[in-house]
Amino acid sequence: MSLTQVARNCSRFAVAANALRVTAAVSSTVQPQLRMMHRISVNTPAMSILLNQHNHVNVCAVRTYASAKRGLEEIKDRVLKVVASYDKVTADKLSVDSHFINDLGLDSLDHVEVIMAMEDEFGFEIPDSDAEKLLKPADIIKYVADKEDIYD
Repeated sequence: MSLTQVARNCSRFAVAANALRVTAAVSSTVQPQLRMMHRISVNTPAMSILLNQHNHVNVCAVRTYASAKRGLEEIKDRVLKVVASYDKVTADKLSVDSHFINDLGLDSLDHVEVIMAMEDEFGFEIPDSDAEKLLKPADIIKYVADKEDIYD
């Protein structure tokens, strides 16, 4: 399970815990659910849920490392910023539809370095079979949006 998946599960768990706390104030029938949540929180160190003596659920802040809700505009800006920061790319030739090899004059090693920079920027690994197809910033934007399930 990746760190992003753990963070998402913690967030979902915190929302469910908060709903149970509200229900627990009204009804005493949620005691089994609270005990189950306690077992999950004790047995899963990634969860940051603590139960106190009064069977109230206290939700601690969870740090997220990446936003799940990125817009295409934000992805586009980040991709262009990473490509523009590469020392062999001139900013006046760079656009979303610029071909890395034909338009920007990069070779295959430079292309691999740009893909590695994208992996660092977005926090996931791009397989070699997919990286070979990412020859324009527009291709990378589409790939990241598909990977993050963003459709605008």
